[in-house]
Amino acid sequence: MIRGEHHRFLAGGDWERLPDGLRHADVTAVDVDAGDRVYLFTRFDHQVLVYERDGTFVRSFGLGLFTMPHGLTVGPDGTVYCVDAGDHTVRRFTPEGELLLTIGTPGVPSGTGYVSGGPVDVHGVERVRRPAGPFNRCTDLAVGPDGDLYVTDGYGNCRVHRFSPDGELIRSWGEIGTGPGQFHLPHCLDITPDGRVLVGDRENDRIQVFDLDGRFAEAWTDVRRPCALVAAPDGTVLVAELWRPKGTRSFVHGATPEHRMSRLSVLGPDGGVIERWGDSGGGPAGTGDFIAPHGIALDSRGDLYVAEVTYSFAVRPGLVDRSCGRHQIQKFSRAGAGDDTSVKGHR
Repeated sequence: MIRGEHHRFLAGGDWERLPDGLRHADVTAVDVDAGDRVYLFTRFDHQVLVYERDGTFVRSFGLGLFTMPHGLTVGPDGTVYCVDAGDHTVRRFTPEGELLLTIGTPGVPSGTGYVSGGPVDVHGVERVRRPAGPFNRCTDLAVGPDGDLYVTDGYGNCRVHRFSPDGELIRSWGEIGTGPGQFHLPHCLDITPDGRVLVGDRENDRIQVFDLDGRFAEAWTDVRRPCALVAAPDGTVLVAELWRPKGTRSFVHGATPEHRMSRLSVLGPDGGVIERWGDSGGGPAGTGDFIAPHGIALDSRGDLYVAEVTYSFAVRPGLVDRSCGRHQIQKFSRAGAGDDTSVKGHR
């Protein structure tokens, strides 16, 4: 769907029409169904919100059920998978919100030795002592070509798990570290049209590429902190890359002497950069720029949705002013070559 080195998107501004009585401070994930309805997974309040493609509200579900919403995926059959990092579960719902399946034991993490709290050198994932089964603060889900479910298990583990469509574990892979097949926070994943599993190894600043059975193929390293990714039908890959603040550290690049702001990248099927935008220098809360992109989705028309965890990542720790809190979901429409109001990608 995305072709050419000078592809452009129209930044849509305020798209979401949040009805009275509903609120949220983060949009942690976004996906679309076959009819281009848009599903948002939100925090504060923790629930799923459903919209038409023009931003008209349809329904909500799940309020009071989730502990820490993280990933959301709409399957080919229209069912909705919600990955709850705080509850160590993946739940499957009908589009109307009826619970169909729970994978994992609510509130019970697997035995990786992970403990929260205390000082760290780089990131809290260094407290993961050993790989283990599902789940310990799971992060994202993708549906394979045969209907199998692939889940990244990242904040308290270092693995990718493959399940049958009915939730039976088939295999797991991943170790702690920076080598091939090792992870420091497998945070997101998707499966390409040609059957490769792309895993955003966030705190190792790379995307690792595997076959469907978990065999390592290669790593794409021209990214930073990949938080979300989506493989388009034409083989290009869109990646949301998270701000690495000045004074923090990377497991692979060491100290960060200056702010490395959030951005969105379009990669070719080989991982090469086609275009980038979102770190223009005009301020992270500007239209078309990003504070904390955490989820992305493409609809059938090639329009792009980018969800942000602005409050959790940036407002609460003081990286941005509280006035930036409305910067949580942006829609980018595909633009014609002559439209001067579009967001232009840059190399």
